[in-house]
Amino acid sequence: MGFFSKYRKYQVLQIIISTVFILGSSLAGSTLAEYHQNTVEYKAINCRKHSAVLTDFGAVGDGKTSNTKAFEEAIKKLSKYAPDGGAQLIVPAGKWLTGSFNLTSHFTLFLHKDAVLLASQDEDEWPLLTPLPSYGGVRENAAFGRPGGLIFASNVTDVIITGNNGTVDGQGAVWWEKFTEKKLKKLERPYLIEIMYSDQVQISNITLINSPQWHVHPIYSSNLWIQGVTILAPVDVPNTDGINPDSCTNVIIEDCYIVSGDDCIAVKSGLDQYGIKVGMPMKQLVIRRITCISPKSAAIALGSEMSGGIEDVRVEDITAINTESAVRVKTAVGRGGYVKDIFVRRMTLKTMKYVFWMIGSYSSHADEGYDPKALPEITNINFRDIVADNVTIPGKLEGLGEGNPFTGICISNVTMTLAEKHKEPAWNCTDVSGVSSNVTPMPCAALPKKSMDCPFPEDQLPIEKVRLQTCSATS
Repeated sequence: MGFFSKYRKYQVLQIIISTVFILGSSLAGSTLAEYHQNTVEYKAINCRKHSAVLTDFGAVGDGKTSNTKAFEEAIKKLSKYAPDGGAQLIVPAGKWLTGSFNLTSHFTLFLHKDAVLLASQDEDEWPLLTPLPSYGGVRENAAFGRPGGLIFASNVTDVIITGNNGTVDGQGAVWWEKFTEKKLKKLERPYLIEIMYSDQVQISNITLINSPQWHVHPIYSSNLWIQGVTILAPVDVPNTDGINPDSCTNVIIEDCYIVSGDDCIAVKSGLDQYGIKVGMPMKQLVIRRITCISPKSAAIALGSEMSGGIEDVRVEDITAINTESAVRVKTAVGRGGYVKDIFVRRMTLKTMKYVFWMIGSYSSHADEGYDPKALPEITNINFRDIVADNVTIPGKLEGLGEGNPFTGICISNVTMTLAEKHKEPAWNCTDVSGVSSNVTPMPCAALPKKSMDCPFPEDQLPIEKVRLQTCSATS
């Protein structure tokens, strides 16, 4: 009873927070304009020539009837329009219970503002997939496979998941309890949205709540737009990460609001020898205008699964409230790979345990086959223009040890106000090197003063140059 009492408390808190956010923000609504009672305009990478409503395929929105077959049938029939302008499937108002279903190319899934997709709690409605090659089965039991996402896509092009702030509810409480008690038949919990081996994918203007595990996981994909997404999960439930881009190229995550029991955004590229072998880096990533609440984790984590490499990440205009850390770097001996060319500016932080936190001893490994001589390279990490209030620990920077430092760290124009019960010393630095300028409290000796502004790229990545079209959906 204790767990569910806490769960209800956080559920009420989430409803209050999300209501205030949605009413007070124009992020999700700024691209939508209702011009007819049942017609909505929305912005998308492509509009569709053909359209259908989920109820055309026998779906029942009573929250009890399984609609997995209705989704499968609808998408199968609409897939024939892929060469003729594509198709969109509109999910109208109602509560639509469903298991996992697969999207197709040149396709839009549109959720009405009063539509709620309810993730089935029946494990048999979640088909098993093969393990992810860059993880070697560590995220699932290799003998059993792993459940895919509720909304899943693999090897597709031009796919859109959007709406006028409709909801996808993972109904995670049962999954969390079964996982804790080791009662899951398939041993692992599914994600809400997972995209694999795909190109040109948009996820926008929807609300995701209470995923059994991660909420959004794009992997081995390119050209991704994630915009105007609200994500809500209890802050005391681990592994409910918000958005985890993984071994992808040319990605933008912007204008999102995330409350999570784990990292709001975690940037990844595979684990240990498996990630090294696949060798697919996470690169060309823009993260901006994000609000995060995560008392036990980071606003943005880089790693610890970074064995394929993480590079050219641009983070700006971030707000974190009551969050354990801001942008955190996590790695370990045996990871290999690299984290380099990271640029962060304009963060507003309130009630933080850490502001700057980098660690080279995040010691969990895929299995005993990892190479202890595979040393990760952490270099050219840049922070500037940060204001933080009520901070417990300004900086904890720990390299790999044994003469293997994190290098090229630059911190400039940062003001941190310490919490009443802050830790001393304010900074703890070992096996790191870099510079600092205009930072309060004064950094450690490993970051000597140098009059400069840390760099931030002025060019645009290709994903930033794309112009969205105005489309419409009629339900």
